[in-house]
Amino acid sequence: MATKPILDSKQTEEVVQGIRTEVVCTAFANTLLVVVTQYGKMGTLVSVEPDVVADGVSKPLITTKVLLGKDEPLVHICAKHLVASISQEAGNKPVLLAMALKDKSVEGIRTLREVIQRCRVW
Repeated sequence: MATKPILDSKQTEEVVQGIRTEVVCTAFANTLLVVVTQYGKMGTLVSVEPDVVADGVSKPLITTKVLLGKDEPLVHICAKHLVASISQEAGNKPVLLAMALKDKSVEGIRTLREVIQRCRVW
């Protein structure tokens, strides 16, 4: 009899903008972990959490906080674009994002978001 794994996790590897990229998504009971790397390392660790919003607001506000690594505006922008939709699709679960990116272009981030969606565990 096959046993179900304790954690639901998926991973993939793709070439994005000419750069070998690895993505791993793991669903924990209360948080999603998303690792996106083009260096083979975890890189900057960012907490992405939806905020409680008042009635009548269609999209929840997203708060990002760098837990480990360089705290730069571009890190917060990339984090929001990569995983905000994931948090919403998972019922507004917080996401812990580890990212080490060589390419932070708009096209690269769009492609990475599609790769993350293919590792759907939420």
